[in-house]
Amino acid sequence: MDAFRKWLSGGMPWVWLQAAAVAACILLVAGLLTLIAWRGLGHFWPSTLHEWVVRGDDGGQQVLVGQVRRSESVSAERLREAGHDLPGDAETVTRHLLKVGNRDITGQDFTWVLAPNILADSEPRSLVVLEREAWGEFYGRLVGVEESGVPISTDNAWGLFNERLARANELRQRIDTVERDEIGSINYRMERLRLRQRELALEDRLDTDALAGIVTQRTQLQADFDEAAARLEALYADIARDTVIMRAANGEEYRYPLSGVLDAWRPNTMGSREKVRHWLGAAWSFLVDDPREANTEGGIFPALYGTILMVLLMTVFVTPLGVIGAVYLREYAHQGWFTGFLRIAVNNLAGVPSIVYGVFGLGFFIYTVGGGIDRLFFPEALPAPTFGTGGLFWASLTLALLTLPVVIVSTEEGLARIPRAVREGSLALGATRWETLWRTILPMATPGILTGMVLAVARAAGEVAPLMLVGVVKLAPSLPLDGDFPYLHLDRKFMHLGFHIYDVGFQSPNVEAARPLVYATALLLVLITLLLNLVAIGLRNRLRERYRGLET
Repeated sequence: MDAFRKWLSGGMPWVWLQAAAVAACILLVAGLLTLIAWRGLGHFWPSTLHEWVVRGDDGGQQVLVGQVRRSESVSAERLREAGHDLPGDAETVTRHLLKVGNRDITGQDFTWVLAPNILADSEPRSLVVLEREAWGEFYGRLVGVEESGVPISTDNAWGLFNERLARANELRQRIDTVERDEIGSINYRMERLRLRQRELALEDRLDTDALAGIVTQRTQLQADFDEAAARLEALYADIARDTVIMRAANGEEYRYPLSGVLDAWRPNTMGSREKVRHWLGAAWSFLVDDPREANTEGGIFPALYGTILMVLLMTVFVTPLGVIGAVYLREYAHQGWFTGFLRIAVNNLAGVPSIVYGVFGLGFFIYTVGGGIDRLFFPEALPAPTFGTGGLFWASLTLALLTLPVVIVSTEEGLARIPRAVREGSLALGATRWETLWRTILPMATPGILTGMVLAVARAAGEVAPLMLVGVVKLAPSLPLDGDFPYLHLDRKFMHLGFHIYDVGFQSPNVEAARPLVYATALLLVLITLLLNLVAIGLRNRLRERYRGLET
């Protein structure tokens, strides 16, 4: 009994309780990440294609081809009330969610199939999955390939199809290069030239020589545009040459131009190594491709690009402001009631809802500051706004303002941990107050500054509500960083992973198709935030070890 009382009075129960709480939190986080990874990354795995003969409620039969997405048990009584004719007296019935694809034929990607209604189940090796630019995936059998409307006779239809598909993909890449890089750049320069002409006209400096120079440049750009358009037309004609003939589960044959087919595979013939290779390729395509079909197909590269760029810009903006604010409060301000009031205000700002910052950014940054910038520096573009509308710059500034209290508090705590003897020793050796701050105090406070950056990045990367008001969009026509001067276009709207998750998860017309993309995008957002945090934490730990001896 005495030993138990000693153990209890020593505080060991609380130690074990805290350890159990930490372990539970770690297990919950690990379980959540595992669930997200399983459901997100499993979307790219080439699942087996089933061919089912299904009995309908009217007694007829139909053939369905598709992939089983999930299965669940439902009450048989509930199904009978819904009008389903179920044999036997079972209390529960298993039903399968089958992705049947072929949305252009059936009008839907998914259908529920009751297990008792499956009369036959097979996995034919001849079934093919076509990934298309529009209408999602097609499931069926390959019949043949046509060239300019003429069927091509061959003993290896699958090999011929893959050869023509590789040719079509190469032509598609060349088309994208001409459209985005060449024609996009020409259109951008022509718009800049138009704005330059209007600017000279507004300033009454559009004389004969200036107009002649603009006309010469416009003529050259038009010639370049015509040449690129001619090559683009030839590429479109070339890629439209081949057509694939497919047979769907209903027995009908359908023709699809290879210009709209992105990939094809036969999952029932693939071994483990081939499936892993396909899974890696599909995951990579998800990272580097643009979204399609209302963001329910394709990749997320613009959203990934915009998220990283916005976080980096936000860090550039918030770090100097936070450090300056903390240095003033700790090193220069008189420690009286006013300084205490400022600290209370900063701490309260950390608890303000993020949507309030979005409203402030919209009203002050965009309408007031941005509108003023347009009137002063971009009058030739009015009434179309340049900085008077949401964009990357205002979104980064809004999130910098949102995370500023975190950086200030963390930096001030880092400054407070530095012993007073360090400051006095530096001043005693003849250094000025500024030299002491710049060469001694701030380097030693770097771990605290990086701690604030870690917290700021973690919060900014996941914010969505303020971004919806200050620049993020569902689909951005161009990236904010490209090869056209000034290269970094702070006025452009951008895509963000957080908003992409919201849009795909809650605004998509095809919920079942979008569900795995939500998990995959969420996993990517977590990994990006984790990677940025690990980099900052590594730098912080190195600097902390470097200055540990000076803090003692």
